[in-house]
Amino acid sequence: MQATQAERGTPAQRNVLRGAIFIMATSSIGPAFLTQTSLFTEKYLASFAFAILISLLIDIGAQLNIWRVITVANRVIPGVGHLISAFIVLGGIAFNIGNIGGAGLAMNVIFGVPPIIGSLIAAVLIIGIFLLRNAKGVMDSVMQVLGPVMLCMIGYAMLQSNPPLLEAMSRSFNPDDPLILLLPIVTLVGGTVGGYISFSGGHRLVEAGITGVENVRLVTRAAVIGIATTGVVRICLFLAALGVVSQGLTLDPSNPAASVFSHSMGTIGYKIFGVVLLAASVSSVIGAAYTSVTFMYSLHDSIRRHNQRVVIAFIACSTLIYSLVGQPVKVLVVAGTLNALVLPLALGCILLTSRKSNIVGDAYRHPTWMLMFGILAMLATAVGVVMSFNALLEFWQA
Repeated sequence: MQATQAERGTPAQRNVLRGAIFIMATSSIGPAFLTQTSLFTEKYLASFAFAILISLLIDIGAQLNIWRVITVANRVIPGVGHLISAFIVLGGIAFNIGNIGGAGLAMNVIFGVPPIIGSLIAAVLIIGIFLLRNAKGVMDSVMQVLGPVMLCMIGYAMLQSNPPLLEAMSRSFNPDDPLILLLPIVTLVGGTVGGYISFSGGHRLVEAGITGVENVRLVTRAAVIGIATTGVVRICLFLAALGVVSQGLTLDPSNPAASVFSHSMGTIGYKIFGVVLLAASVSSVIGAAYTSVTFMYSLHDSIRRHNQRVVIAFIACSTLIYSLVGQPVKVLVVAGTLNALVLPLALGCILLTSRKSNIVGDAYRHPTWMLMFGILAMLATAVGVVMSFNALLEFWQA
């Protein structure tokens, strides 16, 4: 059945919706995404497909609830409180440290410049976007270009690695040991919809005025497409890595994702990885900075008025910390897991908000099945974080 004009939205709305979809998807498809997927594929082999499947189901349950409620309420997560906002901002900084580091590594791979210098160059270029008069429009366009670039290149790497598809499909439902997959499941959820990421596209829709009951179908479709886009890219990268390790090859622990591309395509693959990593890093820096700053709006009105300057300061701060800290691989995995800790808190507030007519309005009724889906996602993430805490400590100390 063909969608009506109202369901498709106006051309301007469709452009913002595409921007929201890609700001969410590309925020999650950053250096952490590439590192986590490659690292866990080498460790758990085809059984990692089960972790991807379960994490995607949790992602959909979380994102559908969050996007619908904040756009119907027409404000930035009412009731979430300063504590959760602080966690989300801190998580955004943690991710951005890794994102900036990824950009520096990408510049090193492509152009041979030292990573620190490369990160500074990338940060200056990204800051340049936010200095433009139509920064949000340019941001939407950049996200819509970088997303397909990453998908095509990762898809090509998958085809070149010749992965065991039948085994991956079988292990999606019958893993060797589901319990040992708790840490990767929690980490994937945290890296896809944890912390600031699940709110990134939703906040973009609120700022663009795509709110209210009349736009619920548009928002729902965009939320599902955003998660589906992330899922397709993760599956392609998983299969590419699985094809490599199934041949008995090992991944470089200091940069496992680069090994996937270099093993499957040689020197040209290593350069392609540099392009993918640069696209992933730039898009994630933009998404993390933009969304984290929107969570600061409740602190003072001047932050909303001068949001572009605050975003620039956020990026500069992340760049400075990266130049002092280092160790991006461990930081990226741990940041994903810690961001998963924020998700049940924020999602719980969203689910409570969905039942308050004084916030979402009398005309909106949040579907009961969606509420239950969200509760399951919240409980699964909370239990997973607690049960995987020891595994996370072991990983950090290794």
